[in-house]
Amino acid sequence: MSKECLACKSQKNVHWGKATDLEYYSTGEEEFDFYKCSNCGSVFIDPVPEDRLSIIYPENYYSFKPHNESFVQKIKKNLDKKFFGKLLNKIEGDKISVLDIGGGSGWLLDLVKGIDSRVDYTCVVDFDEKAESEARKNGHDYFNGRIEEYETDKKYDFILLLNLIEHVADPKAVMAKVGDLLSDQGLAVIKTPNVDAMDAYIFKGKYWGGYHCPRHWTLFTRESFASMIEDLPIEEENFSYTQGAPFWTFTTLFYLKKWGLISISKERPAVYHPLNGILNGLWAGFDILRSPFGKTSQMFITLKKSN
Repeated sequence: MSKECLACKSQKNVHWGKATDLEYYSTGEEEFDFYKCSNCGSVFIDPVPEDRLSIIYPENYYSFKPHNESFVQKIKKNLDKKFFGKLLNKIEGDKISVLDIGGGSGWLLDLVKGIDSRVDYTCVVDFDEKAESEARKNGHDYFNGRIEEYETDKKYDFILLLNLIEHVADPKAVMAKVGDLLSDQGLAVIKTPNVDAMDAYIFKGKYWGGYHCPRHWTLFTRESFASMIEDLPIEEENFSYTQGAPFWTFTTLFYLKKWGLISISKERPAVYHPLNGILNGLWAGFDILRSPFGKTSQMFITLKKSN
């Protein structure tokens, strides 16, 4: 059966690499295949484990849990405040409505509310009852389900899709939904892996942390993402590469486990290993230092309504 690119639907592709779930061990030793689209340059998983969401997103999945801050995460939080603050300042009006797609317990919306006093309505779209309870407790509305199923007449001034678009089976349909939900003066912020990066090429045939296997279904380049949305009513407002420390970190942890130096298990996934925060800090510094000389493995894309 022909493999079809999830981003552009082309059936022209080459095998890119294999991976197993070495973060949460949700699918045991099962291997998943990734293919590179010869048409748009995206990398996609095949087959897509769309019917196993409750398995591949276990109860201890990081975005479902309340957000505890390490020293490194506090630094990142301050950087995020500056980044989101600049974007919020571009939005006109006395009130700002914010939607976080894939926002888990709503911890990022807590941050956004603290940045701009004009934020008067916040909503999370995700699928987890415990996360819903936590989000509602903190004053956020919540839709338990996929963004494709979310029906509302409301338009949002600020939409967040951070580490989300790579998780869906039809990314173009999701971006079309974003275009429909975005207000005329609004901005949508996408953060997603960049597969056109040094670490992606080095570890593609072994294990690259950016696979987040089997939860990342489409891995984009800047060009392939732009190609996907070119006929939608949204366009790029700003673009930047950003550090991919989590991918370097998970790759490092996997090799340390392979060499018998540490333990990672279903009960204590890689994201909760004591070395996770330390390695994130070290690799973030590495990526920041090398960023002027090459593409890093994550990117921010800010979108607005097309003129």
